[in-house]
Amino acid sequence: MSVEDSNIPAPPPQGDPVVASGLEIAMNWGAALGGPEHLKVALQALEPQLKREHQQHVFRMTGLYLGAVISVAMLSSGIYIAQDVWWLATLLCGPSLIAMGKIFVLRRSDGDDMTAVSRGTRTSTHAAAQAQPPVQ
Repeated sequence: MSVEDSNIPAPPPQGDPVVASGLEIAMNWGAALGGPEHLKVALQALEPQLKREHQQHVFRMTGLYLGAVISVAMLSSGIYIAQDVWWLATLLCGPSLIAMGKIFVLRRSDGDDMTAVSRGTRTSTHAAAQAQPPVQ
């Protein structure tokens, strides 16, 4: 028995066109699978996959938000301390900022990133050691 053969009329689409479209698709799938019982079984089999995909999406979005927060915090703290401790500001706003953003947002890290961070760290610490602050 298919949906078209039943005596129950389909509910008229009211309100949201997305809901109406979803109902229409569900009715078509129910008819194609041989009835609502088969549709229920197919949807129950599909549910674990949908849950996994949702968890992966949440994980990726959390990484995106976390990367944005860390990047903004590093940048703002680097700008805030730039006048007093300029060499630390170069560490916070330099290649390490880009490397942290790349790790959290893109979920990958290359060896070149760490090389650039270590080179930037070495350069700024050597410059800080050479430049003595004026005596007040």
